[in-house]
Amino acid sequence: MRVTGISADRRWSESMPAAYEQYLAPVVFRPFAEDLTARAVALHPRWILELAAGTGVLTANLLAAAPSAEVTATDLNKAMVAFGSTRAPGAVWRQADAQQLPFPDQGFDLVVCQFGVMFFPDRIEAFTEVRRVLAPGGRFLFNTWGPLATHAFEVALQAGLERAMPVDPPRFFQTVPHGYADPDLVAADLAAAGFAIEDQQELTLQGRATSTADLATGYLTGTPVRAAIEERGDGPAVRATVIEEMTARLGPGPVTAPMTAYVFRATA
Repeated sequence: MRVTGISADRRWSESMPAAYEQYLAPVVFRPFAEDLTARAVALHPRWILELAAGTGVLTANLLAAAPSAEVTATDLNKAMVAFGSTRAPGAVWRQADAQQLPFPDQGFDLVVCQFGVMFFPDRIEAFTEVRRVLAPGGRFLFNTWGPLATHAFEVALQAGLERAMPVDPPRFFQTVPHGYADPDLVAADLAAAGFAIEDQQELTLQGRATSTADLATGYLTGTPVRAAIEERGDGPAVRATVIEEMTARLGPGPVTAPMTAYVFRATA
């Protein structure tokens, strides 16, 4: 099974969440989690459903900022649910497929998702499920990465992967995290699922990494790219080349770089 395929791209081994949490969450995901949390709290939700919660970066922020809300956090991957439930134990954690949500109709007034919609094989089907579990007038709040070129850390990472593996390098970051980077397509999918868009913004935030080598380690061991490297062998050499290329482009660290995403708020 090639890691460039959708099924492999959704595969997360049990050791990956710890690397993801240690190296990537503080630099790449926490800035956007803080932004989504502020947007969510402004809606005064009582029952929140989080999709693709991962290790609980956004979950923990929601619990702290909206202590009176009931938060249900879900992820497709068992390893993420197990890890996230220890990081953010105040939420109710469930393993769940966004395209077949195990919840009754109209049970939530807010559904949030941080950088997860790109992983849904059928986004219209998933969005339709989100609309089903939202109460009338409920909101769907989520973000998705912009094009790869707008994420300086991952531009450097991809260059390192292409240098280390010049024959058929992994394209995971181009095709999945940055593979849903057309706001017009996102808007059309929401409309097809019956949503009305209330707000749509392009947002650029700064990621701050203390060590470029640690950041590279996070990407290489805490994402599905890890499987591609393991399948091809010679992992230490790949890691060394990627770190060298990222350091040449970004510096050894501390380093600050821009990351662009689109943020959507839609109503059921």
